[in-house]
Amino acid sequence: MHERADGPRQARPDAGRSGRFTTAEVEVGLAPGPYGLDVTVACPNAGLSWVVLRWRRPVASSALVLGDTWERSYGDLSWRHHQPERLLPWSWLAHDPVSTTTTGMGVRVRPNAFCAWTVDEDGCSLWLDVRNGGGPVSLGERVLSAATVVEVAGDVNASPYAVQRGLTAAMCADPLPLAEPVVGANNWYYAYGRDFGPAQILRDAETIVSYADGHPVRPFCVVDAGWSPGGACPGGPWTAGVPGLFDDMPAFAADIAARGARPGIWMRPAALSTVTDPARLRPGPRPAREQPLDLTLPGNLQAIGEDVARLVGWGFELVKHDFSTFDAFGRFGPAMGAELTDPGWHFADRGRTNAEVLLRLYETVRANAGDAVVIGCNTVGHLAAGLVQVQRIGDDTSGRDWERTRRMGVNTLAYRLAQHGSFFAADADCVPCTPVTPWEKNRQFLDLVARSGTALFVSVDPAARTPKVDADLRAAVRLALDGGEPGGVEPLDWLSTTAPRRWRSGGEELHYDWAEPVGASPLAS
Repeated sequence: MHERADGPRQARPDAGRSGRFTTAEVEVGLAPGPYGLDVTVACPNAGLSWVVLRWRRPVASSALVLGDTWERSYGDLSWRHHQPERLLPWSWLAHDPVSTTTTGMGVRVRPNAFCAWTVDEDGCSLWLDVRNGGGPVSLGERVLSAATVVEVAGDVNASPYAVQRGLTAAMCADPLPLAEPVVGANNWYYAYGRDFGPAQILRDAETIVSYADGHPVRPFCVVDAGWSPGGACPGGPWTAGVPGLFDDMPAFAADIAARGARPGIWMRPAALSTVTDPARLRPGPRPAREQPLDLTLPGNLQAIGEDVARLVGWGFELVKHDFSTFDAFGRFGPAMGAELTDPGWHFADRGRTNAEVLLRLYETVRANAGDAVVIGCNTVGHLAAGLVQVQRIGDDTSGRDWERTRRMGVNTLAYRLAQHGSFFAADADCVPCTPVTPWEKNRQFLDLVARSGTALFVSVDPAARTPKVDADLRAAVRLALDGGEPGGVEPLDWLSTTAPRRWRSGGEELHYDWAEPVGASPLAS
């Protein structure tokens, strides 16, 4: 089925060609390929928004169903009972507690469509969103390789987590390799982009190096938002640092390296604080003071590539690029839903799908980053897999409110941990250490992340340091630099809670207590 302005049309099998389904305007091809079922779409004479594929195979009514999210998760991942209208981006798993079997399906990474599933007792549907901006794409004579579908099934002895690991492996065969674990300091959760300069960053570099305590793997020290003339957000331009503060960025990177840390830096590639030519800007929803670039304009992609290459040329060995989902669509993940963005607008080039637009951005960043490690943040992980070494898998933790760290950090580590090593190195976000957040809680999150072998970044306010805190951080940083516990960790009670307390690690079962004395407090966002 594809969708037109005057309603959906159901495709019929083409009697003369196997694996072809057509309407008067659209042809959908289904063909077994080396990695799964390849889906192609042609629509030469009309605009196209959706293609929907349906599998009629029963899913047990007793099953619990798990999906993914469009970009980062926002504390919203969980196994749930059947909810037929629930949108399940990229993949789904169904675990039947009666038969103790787990099955699932997904699309391979870097598809040319935004792909989501719906699941009910009678089967599942794959919704291929091929829109451009907020309107139909115009493919012309181009045949779109939309997606490749894969599926997995576990036996009664396979845990749901083991099946999830199998599904992520089937969805990606080419994660970018990392020579060493990624561990470091990041100043965001005590500075929040304000009132810091080179002296504070160099102090952070010395701190993380002291925690590494002579380990042969050098940790990173990441300069987060606030170093550029545009301020914390939207930041940019990316041609120099804040005058009078970060005047010599190459020398600053060298100073970080001289302290024994590897220099890293944050950027927001798809938006600038000032754009002199309005033709460079993306149409569509744009909050006040935001200047998002149209990512289909070759000049914008060239400028982004030059920006990335400039940061690496300054001596930064890690580039963290942020906000691309928001800059492309004017929405963060929770607001994207089935629509992604506001209706009624297009990019300058109407011939590319939204997925293709973001893929070209991520390819541009990767191509210009040289040997630097690339971290995606507010990037679509399913599109960025194979184009970033590290991916922020969840929304922000907090140096101000432990409850946010529990909700975002613990949840995303539990439900997206299977992507670690299969798609990229997962980053559940920084472990904060601040005077206003309880260290007894942050310390447990620190321990779990360090054991997991995922990327570990710590945001340490000097005012919160004590000998006990430093000892905890030193032990965790060294464990993370070793690559975590052999075999990592696995959530055990994740079928029944959004913040698992029971985890398997190194052959033992660990119990964490995430709740504050008054319990979990409601979050406004």
